[in-house]
Amino acid sequence: MAIDYFTKWVEAEPLSRITETKVRKFIWKNFIYRFGLPREIISDNERQFQGKLLREWCKGLRLKQRFTSVAHPQSNGQVEVTNRILVQGIKRRLERVGGNWVEKLTSVPWAYWTTPRGPTGESPFTLVYGTEAIILAELGCLLTGSYISQKIITSSLRKT
Repeated sequence: MAIDYFTKWVEAEPLSRITETKVRKFIWKNFIYRFGLPREIISDNERQFQGKLLREWCKGLRLKQRFTSVAHPQSNGQVEVTNRILVQGIKRRLERVGGNWVEKLTSVPWAYWTTPRGPTGESPFTLVYGTEAIILAELGCLLTGSYISQKIITSSLRKT
């Protein structure tokens, strides 16, 4: 899991084993491709974040690495809080509909992205994209409303 500290945008991916290569691919796919290069990455001191391959990759991208204490997860509090929220979301979905937690992991971040958070009172989606997300159920209402508005306008034009 990774989170942008400013927008609270979170990305999560299930991995059976975390390696330097998988970490690099995760960062590339979920952040650099979509949002551009961050200035720094903060992670714990686990081996997969400190290896030569990842260090050289970060250095080549001029991406600063910072580390928190392995023995003190509270020092990376934002990740701990977000992780707890995501786990609760997965548990709730599993209790309601059952299934595999890996499958639920894709829908839980959407709920997180579209919920207003923290001191800004804005959702991560709004902070990243500058607009509120359109929920599929809302899209149906918008289309219906648009269709009705179009009918009223067409009817009014015919009368004139």
